[in-house]
Amino acid sequence: MMRKMLWAFCLLALPFMVLAQQEPKAQKQKNNKATRCILPGANQMDAYLPLLKGKRVGVFANPTSMVDNRHLVDTLQKLGIQITRIFGPEHGFRGTADAGEKVKNYIDAATGIPVVSLYGAKTKPAAADLDDVDILLFDIQDVGVRFYTYISSLQYFIESAIQNNLPLVILDRPNPNGFYVDGPVLDSAYSSFIGMQPVPVVYGMTIGEYAQMLLGESWIHWKYAKKQDGKISLGEALGFEEERNNFKLTVIKCKNYTHKSKYVLPVKPSPNLAEMSAIYWYPSTCYFEGTVLSEGRGTPHPFQQFGHPALPDTLFAFTPVSTAGAAEPKLKDNLCYGWDIHNLQSPNHIALEWLVQAYALFPDKTQFFIKPKKFDAAPQDYFFNKLAGNNQLMQLLVAGKSANEIRQSWQPQLAAFKKIRKKYLLYPDFE
Repeated sequence: MMRKMLWAFCLLALPFMVLAQQEPKAQKQKNNKATRCILPGANQMDAYLPLLKGKRVGVFANPTSMVDNRHLVDTLQKLGIQITRIFGPEHGFRGTADAGEKVKNYIDAATGIPVVSLYGAKTKPAAADLDDVDILLFDIQDVGVRFYTYISSLQYFIESAIQNNLPLVILDRPNPNGFYVDGPVLDSAYSSFIGMQPVPVVYGMTIGEYAQMLLGESWIHWKYAKKQDGKISLGEALGFEEERNNFKLTVIKCKNYTHKSKYVLPVKPSPNLAEMSAIYWYPSTCYFEGTVLSEGRGTPHPFQQFGHPALPDTLFAFTPVSTAGAAEPKLKDNLCYGWDIHNLQSPNHIALEWLVQAYALFPDKTQFFIKPKKFDAAPQDYFFNKLAGNNQLMQLLVAGKSANEIRQSWQPQLAAFKKIRKKYLLYPDFE
């Protein structure tokens, strides 16, 4: 009995033993100062305004699409640029929708411009959406995590641009998690909208760099070309190849950014990533979305507070409630026990200590992972496996492997990915 109690105490204390406490104030001030020196691509107006003048422009944007203190759409309209269509990602153009909530098309009240949702009935612009568009513009602040859906939207946007023979300009933005690469590399059998390509969870690239990798590695070539029956004639294949080769992509780079930069976002990228600490912890704790545990939506610190009513009541107590951006959070109004890590400094790698610990402490392990609704579910149908990009992480957790052992299992594929990544970097690397 005493040995079991000692083991439980060590397991509970582990994350607090391996991670440093609150970020020093001096370091935080240094990071903020460095951020003020970095200028996103949207600020390099001399580089892209000549490409837009006299053209009908389709803009993919959300609340992060800012030029200093003014939204990109408002800025361009004031300068006489004709914007005929706005496209919005998950959470919508104005950024108020819950995670996963389907968004409908509408007319933007502030500008009178039609807004086409690419997170609802469709994921890419149709030809009819582009009838009055001469050039496409993409400006979205990403967080550099594979299961954050903006890079999937980017891929579909590129595909639509190629199919409709439209040039695309990407206004690049710094990656707040661009200072390391880590996590399991996605197995193509587990491809979904929360992970489409064979990249790790933290891939260490900006949107502009990632777009160049999609094209350079031909990862989107056959995906956008395939017909519903999966059959393509040789003539059709050559035609699609010609379209791809003729496609014009322009990336407007950031100024003063490197992959060593700790960029502090001036605008929250989505409702539940309102704090920089949440953005840093997100790659480590989003896996809880694939379990029955609360991942912290409906708390003051999403992705930094997590737990379940069945865990020991000696742990941190919290109750998820309905909030803006999380109207129906998991375990709503239920008292949960778990962890609060929002005051801990995140490491330069994915920390799995809490996931390992939560599984070890959960009383009914057969109920830990959210089960697919269909009866004959395959491993690919588990949401947890879609987040991980494979079923290996689940298997290693069930086998009782440590966080360090699990992370070591990623290293061979990470090394291979890093070689690919290096070819497409636009900024000095962290190593």
